[in-house]
Amino acid sequence: MTAGSGVQTVESGHQDVVHDVQMDYYGKRLASCSSDRSIKLFAVTGSSDPPTALVTLEGHDGPVWEVAWAHPKFGSIIASCSYDRKVIIWKEGAENEWSQVQVFQEHEASVNSISWAPHEFGLVLAAGSSDGTISVFTHKADGTWDKTKIEQAHPVGVTSVSWAPSSAPGSLVGENTGLVQKLASGGCDNTVKVFKCHDGHWRLDCFPPLSKHKDWVRDVAWAPNLGLPKSTIASASQDGTVVIWTQGKEGDQWEGLHGLTGLLSSVSAARLTASLLQSVQSTAFRPIVVYSLSQCNVISGV
Repeated sequence: MTAGSGVQTVESGHQDVVHDVQMDYYGKRLASCSSDRSIKLFAVTGSSDPPTALVTLEGHDGPVWEVAWAHPKFGSIIASCSYDRKVIIWKEGAENEWSQVQVFQEHEASVNSISWAPHEFGLVLAAGSSDGTISVFTHKADGTWDKTKIEQAHPVGVTSVSWAPSSAPGSLVGENTGLVQKLASGGCDNTVKVFKCHDGHWRLDCFPPLSKHKDWVRDVAWAPNLGLPKSTIASASQDGTVVIWTQGKEGDQWEGLHGLTGLLSSVSAARLTASLLQSVQSTAFRPIVVYSLSQCNVISGV
């Protein structure tokens, strides 16, 4: 690492392409997943020292596409999804001792994306699959899970899912105007869709679906609403564009504005600011690049 650069490149130890990396809530641990079927965890110090390898989790029978940390109020929990059609919930018992506490096999094709709901809803996970459906898994007090499914969410395949914030647009910290579950999804039909849960049933909440992309939507990310006057979703597509979608108030039509261009496969919304991340893919070696936010410069605003 170059002093003051705020960038660290770490050899991940994966034996194939790294598909996803995610920091935990406190920014102290990093999880990565790969086509080598494994998940690796690292300790991040925030200093000039590189992240330290902690443990390797193995349980999938195919490439692992995504990992996601649950909110720490539920303990140290990670979800993972894979080409093998499975979603696995991992939990840490003793320090660095992880076990599979739940394996979901609800889908008939690759599970491409997972997302934990805001913690106010409890321990709830959404998963999108190439079979065209989205599953929602809700942990109950007795330790079991409720399972609901959004059928034909994107009939030719779901590539990405992202939860709406628990607060309404323009809300301030501590305000609670009633919790409503909403999900954004992207698919191989080139569209972004918004679904809303009412009385335990999920229904499409945008008419028509959001259609500005000309190729598969690779990722969607719902931005935090804290202090923002509008609901905001970013979508990245195989067509090389990012679209920023905004909705003024409940029931309004969503409006789309094109943003970045180039080969993009993921977008991310930080807790207090919306940011767009452009992906770099390489098969020559499998490093993980860690950026220190305090050292980064804003190069483009939307």
